[in-house]
Amino acid sequence: MSRAIEETNRRMLRARDAMDRAYAEPLDLPTLARIAHLSEAHFIRTFRATFGETPHRYLQRRRVERAMFLLRATDRSVTDICLDVGFNSLGTFSRSFQAIVGEPPTAYRERGPIMAVPNCFAMAWTRPSSFGEAKAKDVV
Repeated sequence: MSRAIEETNRRMLRARDAMDRAYAEPLDLPTLARIAHLSEAHFIRTFRATFGETPHRYLQRRRVERAMFLLRATDRSVTDICLDVGFNSLGTFSRSFQAIVGEPPTAYRERGPIMAVPNCFAMAWTRPSSFGEAKAKDVV
């Protein structure tokens, strides 16, 4: 691996780590591009080439992933969870949740509380891989 590719990967990891840490905050593209020291257009292209999805999709998937946990581990309202994970609109949250998980948030919640299993198993079973892929529909 060349030194330039290594540096690019490091910058992309830095931006992705920022999204993981602050997924519930309003992150915008200029901020993330600045973290990666790239222009906005170049950041989007490079992020997609590195991780296989756009920064926007990654951030939405990260937020939905957290919402999936909160829906089954707490009895808070869907609206509260929607706002806590960083969505500004319940409609956008529900559409994104349905696209990623394959069912609406209330139907997902009806599966009941999360069973006690080691975290590595829970993440492997419930983590949505991307939009349209590996729906978490059949997960217990």
